[in-house]
Amino acid sequence: MLQHFQYHPLYKDKRIPGWTFSFYFSGKRLEGIYHQDGKIDWTSEAPDTSHENNLKRQLHDLMLYHVYDQR
Repeated sequence: MLQHFQYHPLYKDKRIPGWTFSFYFSGKRLEGIYHQDGKIDWTSEAPDTSHENNLKRQLHDLMLYHVYDQR
């Protein structure tokens, strides 16, 4: 389960899409960039491959809720 999820605009001009995110998973801090097309680039060490797809699904859900559903 993701804990302490945070996101911030990637650019000062908030109209330009792109966000940085961070969260904790299994006691490890993970960070990355979420692009408008849903692509995720990990800027920290990537999660274990056994958890990566599940974490990406959770990230997509969180970003859809926080970024797109709040407009």
